[in-house]
Amino acid sequence: MDCGIYTLANDKVIDQLIALLNSIEKNSPDYPVCVIPYDQNIDQLKSVIEQRSEQVSLFQEQVAIDRWEDFASKIWQAHPTASAKWEGRGVQGVNRMGMHRRFCAFDGPFDNYVYLDADTLVLDRLDAVFEPLREWDWVVYDFQYKDLTHVFDIGSPRLRTLFTAEQLSNIFCAGMYASRKNIFTSEQLDWLLGQLQTEADVLYINGPDQSIVNYMVLKLGLSVFNLARQLPTKERTGCCVTSSHFEREGDALYDHGNRLTYLHYIGLSSKYFARLCQGENLDFPYRDIFLHYRYLHSPDDRPQFIGKPQSLTGSKTMAGQRIRKLKKLLQAPLKR
Repeated sequence: MDCGIYTLANDKVIDQLIALLNSIEKNSPDYPVCVIPYDQNIDQLKSVIEQRSEQVSLFQEQVAIDRWEDFASKIWQAHPTASAKWEGRGVQGVNRMGMHRRFCAFDGPFDNYVYLDADTLVLDRLDAVFEPLREWDWVVYDFQYKDLTHVFDIGSPRLRTLFTAEQLSNIFCAGMYASRKNIFTSEQLDWLLGQLQTEADVLYINGPDQSIVNYMVLKLGLSVFNLARQLPTKERTGCCVTSSHFEREGDALYDHGNRLTYLHYIGLSSKYFARLCQGENLDFPYRDIFLHYRYLHSPDDRPQFIGKPQSLTGSKTMAGQRIRKLKKLLQAPLKR
């Protein structure tokens, strides 16, 4: 199969998954979707997939899932401080192990693919993301390159001896990227594992999967095409919920007249989306467009709210603190 879309989900993000699938169906209907299970909590997820057409499937290759979890475990076991820090937070084993399952896309059914986190809406056709794969190994559309702190441990004295400034300018957010099946050969993966076990101290333990995939891409010198850097300045858009200036027109959002390709609700916990869909009047940026896609096929089920909504971005909420922190880090790039 040539081109398709992967996402990663379980029942905790079921409302976000439904919204994502509906947005893909509306704005990029030509591409089939394969959902990789985050863990075994997928009863509702299976039901959602069964109700869809043949365009949506569940990734069920347990051998691949086990292989990538073993790959990640060996890396993090070699990290000098990760295990102790995670245990101090009450985390057993590898932090966010399920997130590493996104690597199953390298073994999946699509020759070329776009990976999207479940807390995303597709707001335009994804052709512009797929097209550069004809010439490039990796395609992204974000401004993560301006913030190294969420990709690698910038306190590691070895980081800048491993990668040049030019290489580090190619870092990306793992919430959306495009690549190809078998982009890493088995020999390369064996070599990368050995390197990662030796150089694990440069990894960022609070974004474990994101750190590993960035390391792999940079270490092998894969060619990275970032639409946020390659597009003419007047055509670029932001992509994160931390940008407050997007304007809605119908089913889409616009950034200074340019239609967003996707919107990432980064920094917002899945529990807020669940509470919202259960009828709690919670407010967060671009809530209405999320609700539009969540209930695209069941508008009568959409919650009806009365009164002033409770803001999640207020000064006293944890969500607000996270949004403000992210916005501060990304403010400059997200103005375009």
